[in-house]
Amino acid sequence: MKITLNRINDEYLFECKNSIGNSILLDNISQTKETKGVSPMESLLMAVAGCSGIDMVSIMKKQRQTLTHFSAEVEGERVQKDEAKPFKTITVKFFLEGKIDPKKALKAAELSFEKYCSVSKTLEPNVTVSYAVFVNGEKVEI
Repeated sequence: MKITLNRINDEYLFECKNSIGNSILLDNISQTKETKGVSPMESLLMAVAGCSGIDMVSIMKKQRQTLTHFSAEVEGERVQKDEAKPFKTITVKFFLEGKIDPKKALKAAELSFEKYCSVSKTLEPNVTVSYAVFVNGEKVEI
């Protein structure tokens, strides 16, 4: 796996491309008044959401669950560590709608974070990643 990064203005805006040409814009949101991209730390939260989201949709399809809506919210808590501010915790909330067995949705999230999601696995053991699943507006409890 390889990406390229190119600076595209006189400030902090970068374009990152993967090997097939798809791109995202990264920017320094703390230093620029008019940002045109996401911060690298925001992109990490997006990667957690995307990785686990792909896992969950795949698992739910295999379970023959009918998803009419899938979204997630991700929040990260950072701590000062020397000059850096890495994430200490990341919390993911999944919102699913459709003909879904809530227990299967929760199991899909569990499998993603405990077995499949390479992004969250990469962050272990330095970052605690937790999750909650909501199906048709109701939080799924164990």
